[in-house]
Amino acid sequence: MAQKQVLVVEDDAAIRQGIVDALKFNGFLVMEAKTGNSGLEIAVRASYDILLLDLILPERDGLEILRELRQVRPSIPVIILTAKGDEADRVAGLKLGADDYVVKPFSVKELIARVEAVLRRSAERPGDVSTVPLPGGTADFQRREIRYKDGERHELSEREAELLRYLVCNSGRVIARDEILSRVWRINPNRVETRTIDMHIARLREKLRDDSENPSVLLTVRGKGYMFAGKEAVKRE
Repeated sequence: MAQKQVLVVEDDAAIRQGIVDALKFNGFLVMEAKTGNSGLEIAVRASYDILLLDLILPERDGLEILRELRQVRPSIPVIILTAKGDEADRVAGLKLGADDYVVKPFSVKELIARVEAVLRRSAERPGDVSTVPLPGGTADFQRREIRYKDGERHELSEREAELLRYLVCNSGRVIARDEILSRVWRINPNRVETRTIDMHIARLREKLRDDSENPSVLLTVRGKGYMFAGKEAVKRE
């Protein structure tokens, strides 16, 4: 079984090192960040299985990171790390989509048990992805590119990559335009009229070699939204 990758965002060096050491000792791979900005950057772009997130961080707090993360990567499991008296923050974190919380100070055994339990519960949720197979090629979200077996490559803009990844993570489900605006563009769909989604879908279809007149990878469901066809999209490979 492949080792699970954990991202730890914690500004206290001693606590962070203790968590990292405990996770490594128990067979996990670990990435770490000590500020809110660096934590958000890694959380949004890196490939990992679960996030351990402190709420009190320099530059931006953990709740802000969680809010941003849930908009672009809704399936990543998150455990928040809180101080004993921060009940309001724990409640706020759970409402934003955290899977569990651990109160400081905590024991190594408790932390590992919580991580393993959340990973077990998360096994059936729609997974986040770093790559996805395509007809004749692969979409690589870490490199932000689509590459084909014949050598052709297409760079993805940040927004194109976020949009495609969100559709892929929700493969087989029709995603409404309002949800895309809220989750990917992070704007209130009630306050803006825009055709930018359609333009991004059109550009993605060109890079995906998806026939705009009869698409089989990024489907348009009239009156409802868009859908990534999932496994059906690679049948013609």
